[in-house]
Amino acid sequence: MRDQLKDFIHFLMVEKGLANNTVVSYERDLKSYILFIKNVEEIHTLDEVSRTTILQFLKFLNENGKSSKTIARHIASIRSFHQFLLREKVTNQDPTVHIDRPKQEQKLPQVLAVEEVQALLEVPDVHKMYGKRDKAMLELLYATGIRVSELISLNVSDVHLAMGFIRCIGKGNKERIIPLGKLAQEAIQIYIEESRPQLRKKKTTDALFLNHLGNRLSRQGFWKILKKLTKEAGIEKELTPHTLRHSFATHLLENGADLRAVQEMLGHADISTTQIYTHVTKNRMKDVYSRFHPRA
Repeated sequence: MRDQLKDFIHFLMVEKGLANNTVVSYERDLKSYILFIKNVEEIHTLDEVSRTTILQFLKFLNENGKSSKTIARHIASIRSFHQFLLREKVTNQDPTVHIDRPKQEQKLPQVLAVEEVQALLEVPDVHKMYGKRDKAMLELLYATGIRVSELISLNVSDVHLAMGFIRCIGKGNKERIIPLGKLAQEAIQIYIEESRPQLRKKKTTDALFLNHLGNRLSRQGFWKILKKLTKEAGIEKELTPHTLRHSFATHLLENGADLRAVQEMLGHADISTTQIYTHVTKNRMKDVYSRFHPRA
């Protein structure tokens, strides 16, 4: 079973080109699944796995307090694994065929008001080296809606300031071109010209955003910076690295942007993923109405 799992992980990385974090998630889910069917169900080959076996594993997850979202993710991982095994003729049946994913409550993303975004963008001290970098990162995130993983993966060669766009490689190794606003262009240019050379020290690197050691900034490094800046801005909402991405999409739709255009900029494969932001805008409209209409 370990060899079959290794083959599947190799398939995800090389043939499907999935992001490293996604592959790690698949591997973690499937390791716990294989451990369960070997030790609890005493199954020795994947051909012996039945629908009942998988249901027993899902029951085990539920009894151990796993959320419906986590269980749904496990089902997706197990289904992909068994479909791969069937396609490669390792097994002759797919036991996941009649297993449904649990219904999940759709949580609306946390979004900042325009005034809160403005307050956050004004926090970095642009007279200082790190302030110029932080300002450029925040302006870029809010201007483009890219993911934090995409932000820290950007190279200097991906930024085309004269033409006003960035080239971004997203999930599944898919490339997209996203326009930049003037304020983001200015902040990035100042950072590249005045701050990045100091941060780079004497290292040779094409990474756009650097840490104090002159290396590419990590996701954890950015998260620490964002938490610090949020606190300084006096924002009490619980932010995540995706909050500016959510705010970008919501503010565009509130101002009449086309849903398809927003989908393309966010890099969503399915428009239904983008449609969640229409629910956010409706909720915000109701909130504004109830707060300000004299007869609400």
